Amino acid sequence: MPKLKKSMSDKVRIKPLMGYCLVEPSEAEIKTASGIILPESAQEKPAQGVVLSCGDEMILENGKTLKCPVKVGNKVVYKKWGGDEIKVDGKELKLVKFDDLMAILE
Repeated sequence: MPKLKKSMSDKVRIKPLMGYCLVEPSEAEIKTASGIILPESAQEKPAQGVVLSCGDEMILENGKTLKCPVKVGNKVVYKKWGGDEIKVDGKELKLVKFDDLMAILE
């Protein structure tokens, strides 16, 4: 029987705290549309990725709660300078605040 490949979300044992999502950023483009290969120093990291896990709802100052706007597996766009990078098993991940999420890609 063949082994099933586990996804990153099966391996990551990180549960973000309230108000945060754990996102696996997409790979940077290494080639332009015209076919020019970019050196690593010129590659811009995209501000999008896949949600691996979500924290609990956030309690706002006025006492209301803000539920997580995304689900595990959603492909999202977040603010370019949003989120904090962490490394888990050599893989770069981002902890992104709910406020820094901008869109869900369908």
